Amino acid sequence: MRLSIRTKQVFGVTALVSAVVIGLSVHGLAQLANVRLQETEARADLLARAIYQRAFQVVPSAPDPYAALAADGGLRAILESSIYSPQVTDAAIVAPDGRIVAHLDRDRIGMQQLPAARLEELVSRSGFEQLWRIFGEDGRTYELVEPLRLGDQNFGTIHIGVSTLLIRNDLEDRLQPVLVTALWVLVVAMAGALALAQWLLRPIHVLRSGLRQLERGEPAALELPQDEFGDLGREIKAVSDKLLAERAAPEGPQAGLDSIVEHLADAVGIFGPGGELLFANPTLRALLKASEPAQPFADIVDRTRDSRASADPLTLTLASGDADSNAREWRVTAHPVEDRDRRLVGVMVVARDLAALGEVESTLRYSRKLAALGRLTAGVAHEVKNPLNAMTIHLELLKGKLSPASSDHSAALEHVSVIGGEISRLDQVVQGFLKFMRPQDLKLQPVNVGELVQGIARVVEPDAAAASIRIVCDCPADVPPVHGDPEPLRQALFNLAINACQAMPNGGTLRFSAQPASGRRVALTIEDTGVGIPPTHLPRIFDLYFTTRAGGSGIGLSMVFRTIQLHDGEVEVQSTPGKGTTFRILLPQATSGPTVLGLR
Repeated sequence: MRLSIRTKQVFGVTALVSAVVIGLSVHGLAQLANVRLQETEARADLLARAIYQRAFQVVPSAPDPYAALAADGGLRAILESSIYSPQVTDAAIVAPDGRIVAHLDRDRIGMQQLPAARLEELVSRSGFEQLWRIFGEDGRTYELVEPLRLGDQNFGTIHIGVSTLLIRNDLEDRLQPVLVTALWVLVVAMAGALALAQWLLRPIHVLRSGLRQLERGEPAALELPQDEFGDLGREIKAVSDKLLAERAAPEGPQAGLDSIVEHLADAVGIFGPGGELLFANPTLRALLKASEPAQPFADIVDRTRDSRASADPLTLTLASGDADSNAREWRVTAHPVEDRDRRLVGVMVVARDLAALGEVESTLRYSRKLAALGRLTAGVAHEVKNPLNAMTIHLELLKGKLSPASSDHSAALEHVSVIGGEISRLDQVVQGFLKFMRPQDLKLQPVNVGELVQGIARVVEPDAAAASIRIVCDCPADVPPVHGDPEPLRQALFNLAINACQAMPNGGTLRFSAQPASGRRVALTIEDTGVGIPPTHLPRIFDLYFTTRAGGSGIGLSMVFRTIQLHDGEVEVQSTPGKGTTFRILLPQATSGPTVLGLR
């Protein structure tokens, strides 16, 4: 979603103020929590001292100190008064063995005291850690523990329990006014940000008004402050004055158009609403002169003028008007030209020499084939060199084994076997090269892409199902047919499908899809979810004899590349290791009936 500068500014100011308010609120709350914990610790310590003083009076004169502590009314009064202390939930005297001797709850006397975290450990934490303990834990109890010693004798410990839930409730009561204040601060900050944005963006509105004046042909009057916007306004005014001066200069439209299109190889001209010629570049003038007295563009100009829309391209055979008087085919297009009020002022005609265009396309195709041939010969040289080197080494070794001083004939036979294997390998390389370079006659005809893909899917389906691979075909019925030979195209797609299945040993999805592409072509995509191709291997996958699979010949993808190239198509590949590979084949759409081409 696109945000305006005003929205970004308001959002930024509000976010900054919110961050400051939240930070200060959290800091203040942390300080308040620390103060509350220190106050609670002081009250608990005071209560523990009162319990100690009463125990000091009871224990020395009692034959059974623990029974005396449990029965003493003054001690019980002190213990029961602890419930009136904020945040204090528990008060008890515990014997050294963990047994409760005196407690504000009589029913708990004689029971074992449950262990709890120490209050002084919580108080020693930082303010933010205290906040986390108070609000992050679900009502935990901390204890202040004081020893109960009389002389050298240890009678037990005094336990004062404090609940963080009660501290949290106290902090929440004090937090509500802070939240209300923070909300008001945010509202004021947002209103201030809106006012600031309106003030800062006012020069932009002035600049926009000036540009509209310039569009209407009026001088741009810009009243801007003396800052960066003022400098920008002065530059825009200077450009405005220059444009208005150039617009007022007495320069004819013919000279301006001639300066733009006089060197174009295409024939370009503008005809008026009545069919009269308003402008023509040199190429169009030569065509019209060679076609006199006929006007070859009258029909397409009339159709464009009547429909007020661009006419469908038209192919005309016209004399070029050059020293070579042979007629050529020209592809003619026409477009309406309107003024600001949508009134028709003329029709622009553009004619392109199809012969010259064909020569350019032929040169490009020839260059691609030369590049592919260079890659091919480099691969063949590499494959031939390896067995020749191996045979040379083993011939030298064999020469040594067959010397008069040696009698190890079994080793000599082993070298002979290696040489024979390398000769067989060299023969396979040469046979593959010949197969790749053998002339092939293509029977070009319209090929239905959907039927072609469905046929491949039916052939691959049994092996794919056995490997838990799902095949998906997305080829709409309105995809145009391609201009090609069905058999080589079927073999190329079959090779890609087999490679995709082999790249998914643990199952996956093999997807075929087709859709129209630019330049009157059809894009055919084969996508898998396999192991992918490493980036270092991608530049070489179409090289002859290059393979990373054990037992692979390295010919399949090279034949795919050659087949698509012979069909004047292109192959693109994208791969991500661990996610899959996508091959995208671009083939020309079918434009005529069956033809036979002998290709080499």
